[in-house]
Amino acid sequence: MSVIHRLAGAAYGTHLGDQIALVSVPLVAALVFNASAELIGILVACQSVAHLLGSIPFGVLVDQRQQRSLAIVSSVISLFGFTCAGLGVWAGNVVWFGASITLAGFGTVLFALTALSILPKTAPPSGLARANASIETPRAICSFIVPLIIGLVVAKVAAPLIYVAAACAALGALLFTASLPTFETSQAPHVSRITQILEGGRYVVAHKLLLAISFCAIFWNLAFAALLVVLVPTIRDIYQFNPGSFGVALSAFGLAAATGTWLSGLIADKLAPSTVLLFGPGSSAIAAACLTLIGPGSPDYLMHACFFGLGFGPSMWLNAQNSVRQLVTPPALLGRVNAVIQSAIYGIRPLGALIGGAVAGAAGPEVGIMFVALAFAASFAVSLFSGLRRIESYESLTAPEAA
Repeated sequence: MSVIHRLAGAAYGTHLGDQIALVSVPLVAALVFNASAELIGILVACQSVAHLLGSIPFGVLVDQRQQRSLAIVSSVISLFGFTCAGLGVWAGNVVWFGASITLAGFGTVLFALTALSILPKTAPPSGLARANASIETPRAICSFIVPLIIGLVVAKVAAPLIYVAAACAALGALLFTASLPTFETSQAPHVSRITQILEGGRYVVAHKLLLAISFCAIFWNLAFAALLVVLVPTIRDIYQFNPGSFGVALSAFGLAAATGTWLSGLIADKLAPSTVLLFGPGSSAIAAACLTLIGPGSPDYLMHACFFGLGFGPSMWLNAQNSVRQLVTPPALLGRVNAVIQSAIYGIRPLGALIGGAVAGAAGPEVGIMFVALAFAASFAVSLFSGLRRIESYESLTAPEAA
């Protein structure tokens, strides 16, 4: 079994557990803890805050430590976190539950950063986009299957069992990460941790493409995190759909992500990267605008279609921007640069969740959906007015040119 296939197997386990948490946290918060919109926002933020707190220090570790060991540690962290989350639900302790979800999130962050740094060591530049697609496909497929299952079983199955399933997924990831070979590590001169972190940050800020990717991701993920919080009260109070439609909508998002990721691997050498990098956020802006037009009496498939639009283009964008940053970044800096951009992609989600909960609680879900649509539009504007629209091929992107 190749290294890429082993990483893909570990990705299935890691993202299966992560998607179970992503979908079930707001539902468990509402059904088990009878949480308000504000508390739902806090709990959703607990899961994503790991990206904000863990990305930078983990990026330093990925550049210096044995990446096989870090992949194994990531699976162990996820396994322990999901086990504790199930115990927190069983005990009815919302603080314990939130802390455990945060811990499990650290495992996902460490695995993602480690995998992104391993791939350039196992695939040539011409095959890097396909390799990235193979690692992103598990995330996309899980984001399709998990919401559908959670939406069907959340009211029928004891909530702690949901996190037992997540722990089992993490155990599967551990088996795959343990089978990885060792990798060459960078022999960089000893410098302080702060200097190492700042070096990665400076490279991102100085590189116009990486900076544009970061800001595009900031606005997109701010919007998406807010949408996850706003959607539950919107479905209940505005759309007046069945609560189970929340899971179906996220399943439509996942189906779109799986389709987009699969397609991006097939056409990576047939489309200019600029096309994908504009299409992703642009399609999101259109789909989010359509969400503001849904009202009572509308068929629920309109919401599902909007979520398909939110998942299809951005999944292709994610694969494209992964390849761009791997190609324009020197190998010795890749872990830290990935960490900075991962912080932008996911670290903003706690803020988005908190803002979404605050807006929905203070001004109502209608205003919350409008805020979401504006944030998605801002993400598209960043791509449209940046150098991302001028990238004609991956072969033209090299670290020496960018340095």
